[in-house]
Amino acid sequence: MSEDRVNFKNQNIVIEDRNRISISGVDQVDSFNETTIILSTVKGGLSIKGEELNISKLNLDEGSVKISGTINSLTYISKEGAPKNFMGKIFK
Repeated sequence: MSEDRVNFKNQNIVIEDRNRISISGVDQVDSFNETTIILSTVKGGLSIKGEELNISKLNLDEGSVKISGTINSLTYISKEGAPKNFMGKIFK
């Protein structure tokens, strides 16, 4: 992590009309495509599933992300079960 980055302890999730979502407390985006976005957050992994998902704004220095598309589900993944990034898989 960058030294300039702020350590977040809280997380807020705001869903607007099931087609826009704003999330704070985001550490990184682990993976994304049009149907699934997986984030690492201060509260563990977060999986967002839907249709035509698009990351419209990402600011990791502030720990925020805005996503548009049809939101079908949000699922927290425990820290132990969180998906590892590419480098984490290599150095297992």
